[in-house]
Formats: sequence, C-alpha cells, structure tokens
Amino acid sequence: MTLFTKYGILGSYRLLMSIIRTRAFYRPARLIRFPFEIRNKRYIKIGKGLTTGRYCRLEAHPLSASQSACITIGDNVQINDAVHIVGSVGVTIGNNVLLASKIFISDLNHGNYSGAGIHDSPESIPKDRPLGHKPVVIEDNVWIGEFVSVLPGVTIGKGAIIGTMSVVTKDIPAYTIAVGSPAKVIKKFNFESQQWQKI
Repeated sequence: MTLFTKYGILGSYRLLMSIIRTRAFYRPARLIRFPFEIRNKRYIKIGKGLTTGRYCRLEAHPLSASQSACITIGDNVQINDAVHIVGSVGVTIGNNVLLASKIFISDLNHGNYSGAGIHDSPESIPKDRPLGHKPVVIEDNVWIGEFVSVLPGVTIGKGAIIGTMSVVTKDIPAYTIAVGSPAKVIKKFNFESQQWQKI
C-alpha cells in the first residue's frame, strides 16, 4: 500500500510536513503529527521513538525555574489524537506505553477537596484556588483506552490496561485490567496459565 493510497494527497502532504517538523524540532521523536502544542518545552523530556496523533497538548507548570522535568516520556511511546497531559511536580510515562485518543493526565488540581488541611470553598473562584500537586507514574507497557482520565497521585503499574472512559483515582497494580469511574481492577494476568483471570 502506497502513502497516497493510505492517506490521500492532502493527508500525505500533512504527514510529510509533520515528518519534517519532527526532525527539525523534536529530534528524539519518531513522528509528531501537527497541530501539536507544547508549553514550557524545556521542562518536558521526550524519549526516543515518540509517535503522536494530532491535536495533542503537553503542558509543564514548574514550581520553580530550577526544577527539572515536569513531564517525562519514555521510549517508544504512542500517543493518539487529542491527548492532554499536564505536569507540575512530575508526570512520568514509562517505555512502550500506548495511549488512545482523548485522554487527560494531570498531576495537579485547582484547590483542596479532601484529606487534611483547609478545604476550598465552592464560593471561591475556581481559577484562583491554590494548585495542589501529586506525582503521576505510568509504568512500562501500559495501555490506556479512549476517554480515560488519570488524576493526581496515581501510579499505574507495569503492563496494566485501563478500559475506555475510566477515571483513575487510585493506584492500579501491575498486570491488571481496571475499568469504571472510579476505575476498579476486574482482572489480573496469571503468568502460570498465561491468561487474564477475573478477580
């Protein structure tokens, strides 16, 4: 199958322009499809072989100018269309991670609504509430389905799968499948039988 057969004339032109721009501005990446938005690029580390869809947005909001990376993306990660990742104290994505389209991942939140300390009033202006920060870690070989939200303070273990439209509010163990809002583990991989087993 030729490039023109697969993408058409306009699609092939867009792909060629994306390849050229990737080589010029995002050298470690394999292919960044444009439009692609990145804010505070110096606080974002991209591993080798990154591939993205269109309309992705990576935002770094460092707590200080001396901070290192707010977002770290490992090697051979594939991010599909309209994925939005926001990092402040650290969003870390491991190697060989697959992200479907329309995913939101963030390590920060406007205001405090749980745990210790003073909670923010619903009468205060949301954008003026102080930001809370908790790191997010997505380990190697994770697959996250479409329309998933990954919230601050979460670790998703190696090889885990997150089902479409899930909201991840707590840690997900390695080698499990989690679905729902909030996401709950429903299966775990059995290495002896080589099968996913219901929990």
